[in-house]
Amino acid sequence: MLVLWDIDRTLVYVGETDRAVYREAFRQVVGRDAVKLPERGTGRTMPLAVRELLTANDVDRQDLEPFAERIVALLPKLLAARTEQLRAGGLVMPGATAALAAVDARPDLIPTVVTGNLQQNAEIKLGAFSLDQYVDLAVGGFASDDSSHRPALVGIAQRRAGARYETTFDRSNTVIIGDSLEDVRTGAEGGARVIAVASGTTTADQLTEAGADRVLESLRDPQAVLRAVVELTARRE
Repeated sequence: MLVLWDIDRTLVYVGETDRAVYREAFRQVVGRDAVKLPERGTGRTMPLAVRELLTANDVDRQDLEPFAERIVALLPKLLAARTEQLRAGGLVMPGATAALAAVDARPDLIPTVVTGNLQQNAEIKLGAFSLDQYVDLAVGGFASDDSSHRPALVGIAQRRAGARYETTFDRSNTVIIGDSLEDVRTGAEGGARVIAVASGTTTADQLTEAGADRVLESLRDPQAVLRAVVELTARRE
């Protein structure tokens, strides 16, 4: 069974670090300060957030794509330079380490990530809090794989994991664990069941109404996380 973890506000909270990186990248590329920043906690991919940043700050249409490409290329370097700020201003979400460890300890579960982060940014964030040891990042799905359509990342992760572990993964044996409406949509459209965690900016009721298969208030009970994964991936006749 394939378990696809979201990162931001599900496993870690990075405080103001991402926003500081967006500000710095915008300043370096555009040559002025950004007045408006991307909305928090939406789950959208980083490249889409960059385009939103440029549009919201009145960058000329002809400059949008070249500027977006340059900013996206800068993001991993700027985040890596702020690793200490990431640790100091961020935190591991309650229960995340124990939940990750519990999933990783099960030989029938393959944990990785599906995230709106670029792959390098995902590695930096998880590594900063020593959480990368609990997931197989080689088979994840990242915004650097498909920046515009996050549900496509599910299929990318399923194919990578299938090739590595010689198993076919589809909706019947794939679960996403995430905190946002975008995580719910990603599972519904991408081909995975969804365990939503009300640890971000979206309430449990909103996650339920959006169609999450299970909703947890937090990751504090690793056995509850495991039960939800197993129940959702149990083969149905």
